Amino acid sequence: MVPADAPAYRALMLDAYARHPEAFTSTVEERASLPPAWWETRLRTDADAAEVVYGAFDAEGALIGAAGLGRESRQRTRHKASLFGMAVAPTARRVGAGRQLVLALLAHARTLDGVRVVQLTVTEGNRPAQALYERCGFEVFGVEPMANLLNGAFLSKLHMWCDLDTAPPAI
Repeated sequence: MVPADAPAYRALMLDAYARHPEAFTSTVEERASLPPAWWETRLRTDADAAEVVYGAFDAEGALIGAAGLGRESRQRTRHKASLFGMAVAPTARRVGAGRQLVLALLAHARTLDGVRVVQLTVTEGNRPAQALYERCGFEVFGVEPMANLLNGAFLSKLHMWCDLDTAPPAI
């Protein structure tokens, strides 16, 4: 995606935060208050961008899914990247868009010098998302209890990782 896609990206993500608040650490209110420049910056495409966001588009060119990858910046953790902000529009689920996004980000991670591991978190109990990540080569390595608080209830997060050297090649 490119900065010009920021309005569609913002709309997709705000809808995801509203529909599935249990799946995200950010709230719709927090993200809705961010200026357009924040969304545009997240979609930077220059080589030194700290993160990249990929989009899935339908046949008419509408954005139907998005996910991002951020690389660790510290010297001792530069071998790791984090998959973040995975969202697929309800009308586009179960057609492979999510899988293609994850595999595309893993392929991108493989192009980053020295990156060996991609990590992510998924809310415990979100079986469809966990199963998708497992099909793409991720494994659970831990549970963070009480990771988020939503409407007075604590939610745990599963921590998952994918070793790029042993995971199946993407796409």
